[in-house]
Amino acid sequence: MPDTINKILEAISPNREALRSVREILLANAMMIGEIPSPTNGETERITFLSNRFTEDELQNISIDEAGNGMAVLPGTVGERNILVCAHSDTVFDSNTDHAMRVTSDRISGPGISDNSLGLAAVATLPEILRRLDLQFKDNLVLLCATKSLGHGNLEGIRFFLKHYKQPIHAGICVEGVQLGRLSYSAIGMLRGVIKVSVPSEYDWTRFGASNAVAIMSSIVQEILRIPIPAEPKTKIIFGSMRAGTSFATNPTSAILRFEIRSEEVGMVGKLRSQIEDITEETANATNTDINLSVIAQRKTGGLPYGHPLIKAMRKILSELEIKPHVEPSVGELSEMIYKGIPSVTIGLTKGSHKNETNESIEIEPAFAGLSQLVALISAIDGGFCDE
Repeated sequence: MPDTINKILEAISPNREALRSVREILLANAMMIGEIPSPTNGETERITFLSNRFTEDELQNISIDEAGNGMAVLPGTVGERNILVCAHSDTVFDSNTDHAMRVTSDRISGPGISDNSLGLAAVATLPEILRRLDLQFKDNLVLLCATKSLGHGNLEGIRFFLKHYKQPIHAGICVEGVQLGRLSYSAIGMLRGVIKVSVPSEYDWTRFGASNAVAIMSSIVQEILRIPIPAEPKTKIIFGSMRAGTSFATNPTSAILRFEIRSEEVGMVGKLRSQIEDITEETANATNTDINLSVIAQRKTGGLPYGHPLIKAMRKILSELEIKPHVEPSVGELSEMIYKGIPSVTIGLTKGSHKNETNESIEIEPAFAGLSQLVALISAIDGGFCDE
């Protein structure tokens, strides 16, 4: 292995060119993975496919745990430390969506290709990538295909893995399909919630002030919008969707609002949650209706300092590739690694568009820079250049 970080940086450009030799394998993996439906809590078939790939590469400790995660170990020459390389396996698309992938000379399109079939393909192809580059690491590489990441999954897969994996993790890398240049090293405080308004069957529509579910929910939204939101640290409340009613001439008796709170300030998410709970409780009492607030997912604020050696190494790698870092906090697997005290980052592999739409697409050419970035980062961690 290189004995200085500069030697790792010097190898990036030659590695990027050499990695073109894995193009067909990478694309085949991405397309086959992408064409297997994998909604949250329905990832079994995709995990089985990935486990078979690990078996073909003769990796060690191949297993599927109780949370459905697929994992394998590529042993290091010394094997005293473990580097976790992780990609989430679920998508926002249900099994009824047409998952056919479309490939041209310069891109692949299809549901979930960027989030996160390409990321999974990179993890599955990593053993072959290292063979092509004739690279061996001192540290073990723990390859993880995590389940139950999105939405109601609430990171259950990575949380289960980190709780039950017996070996200490020295550092972690979360791999996402897009965007190349992404550099996430902090977790943003987040809460995803659902507010449900239900008008009781015995509701007195003739009483003064009687109101239907749409009007009541609109009142709740207006009250939430009046909550003072600090400009710094960055904080926002996002209204994702509202559904109510059945017809033109019928008073709607139920309404559902999905919302998300995000904040970089420690404790702010909890403070805003408490204020929204007060609003819903007061509105329920004033309107004589049933209003329920439930939390779907929640993340804690935390992360590495900008000057941490892992972040410095990643910035140098992107600079060598002439890619401007796009720093953004994460609400994904990274947040659980940070919570466990594991120095970790999330990176993107290529450029893409229409994320989480059925015409989602990724560009093929930039992916070779993305893969060389991944190899360089593992090399830097393995060489001890990312240790505090």
